[in-house]
Amino acid sequence: MEQDTEEKSPALQDKAEGVRAVERALDVLAAFSPGENELLVSDLLKRVGLSRPTLYRLLHTLEKKGFVASSGEPQRFRLGPAVARLAHVWSASLDLTEVARPVMLEAWSFTNETVALFVPRGDMRLCVAEMQSAQPLSFRRGVGYSERLVRGASGRAILAFTPLAPGQLEAYAAGTSTDFGWLREQLELTRERGYAMGHNELIQGAYAVAAPFFDSTGGVAGSLGVFGPDVRLTEARIHEFGHYLRGLAARLSETLGGGRRA
Repeated sequence: MEQDTEEKSPALQDKAEGVRAVERALDVLAAFSPGENELLVSDLLKRVGLSRPTLYRLLHTLEKKGFVASSGEPQRFRLGPAVARLAHVWSASLDLTEVARPVMLEAWSFTNETVALFVPRGDMRLCVAEMQSAQPLSFRRGVGYSERLVRGASGRAILAFTPLAPGQLEAYAAGTSTDFGWLREQLELTRERGYAMGHNELIQGAYAVAAPFFDSTGGVAGSLGVFGPDVRLTEARIHEFGHYLRGLAARLSETLGGGRRA
């Protein structure tokens, strides 16, 4: 019986070994997470299922190429500058509106209301994508619409997770009729529940709810919002939307390589 020469080909065996080495190296890199950015060898062994000698060989190669760095005793490993360079190239090529489209469609289908995506611009927020409700009575703002961060659920969802210097919140609200006590209370509620709410705030007769999403640095990158008329919506329904948006926003954050800062 003729033997399968391809199966025993040294070139093919070398190629297969090379592919396995790449897969193992990627498994090592994927073992790190925003909450666990430094890992011991013992931690990595549990997560990647490799022998200690194989793991050390991979770590040595990854460190040589700048994909991991190590320090301390016992030795702790973290992602290196080469990963940051790749992340920068990747993030620079992202089209946020296209990346967010799947979660926006899910929100639009689930709520049957208008869905909008906002990004921060200083003390303002800018609408970069919108899907209008198909129902006869609905509200829309339109791509390009901007508003102060201190006004509306979509703005407060961003503002609640934005680091501010002393006096900066007051500066952001300058020229508005914002009640600072109410605003601080709303920002705290937003941080606690993970979404912001508004009623009769920017549009009379409208409810709004929005959840923040985060980028690869852990900073807030924008908000995913839903708004519709209060003749159709209730506060309980808006809370239901808020919980749903929080999950969708978390998925969008993961897609962007990020997550909420601890």
